[in-house]
Amino acid sequence: MARVTVEDCVDKIPNRFDLVLFAAQRARQISGGAELTLERDRDKNPVVALREIADQNVK
Repeated sequence: MARVTVEDCVDKIPNRFDLVLFAAQRARQISGGAELTLERDRDKNPVVALREIADQNVK
C-alpha cells in the first residue's frame, strides 16, 4: 500500500490530536495481540493503526 499520512486520516477524525491519541492507542492494542482488520504487509504497528483508520476498519 502507498504511504499513509495524517492527511489521509484527518477526514475520518478531524482533530489531529485526537487522531494521534487514537492511533497510538490502537497501535498499543495491536502490540498487545489485538486482531488486525487488514493485512500487515510488513508494516509496523503505528502504520497499521493509521491504515485501519484511513480504511475505517476500527471504531
